[in-house]
Amino acid sequence: MYAIVEISGKQFKVEKNKFIYTDKIEPKSGKKIEFNNVLFISDKGKVKIGKPTIKGSKVTGEVLSQFKDDKVIVFKKKRRKGYKVKNGHRQKMTKILIKDIK
Repeated sequence: MYAIVEISGKQFKVEKNKFIYTDKIEPKSGKKIEFNNVLFISDKGKVKIGKPTIKGSKVTGEVLSQFKDDKVIVFKKKRRKGYKVKNGHRQKMTKILIKDIK
């Protein structure tokens, strides 16, 4: 059984007892969280498709940790002009364990 869920504007395929990594969301570590924007559910060949979401369905999970992802380097250069800029950042992420799909 799996579902497609919209979390902070992005779509994720989630399965029970699996981890997902999303952009940082508010709840602290150890808190329960519910996602109501379920777009698609597949259960042993049975398929439910939302228009745009499935009414009454939800995915519950537990926030495990908040952390920073690996550094992303942004390098800009214009040839023959002496222009070079090197920047980088680390995106804040959240690790979530999916508990149940209803």
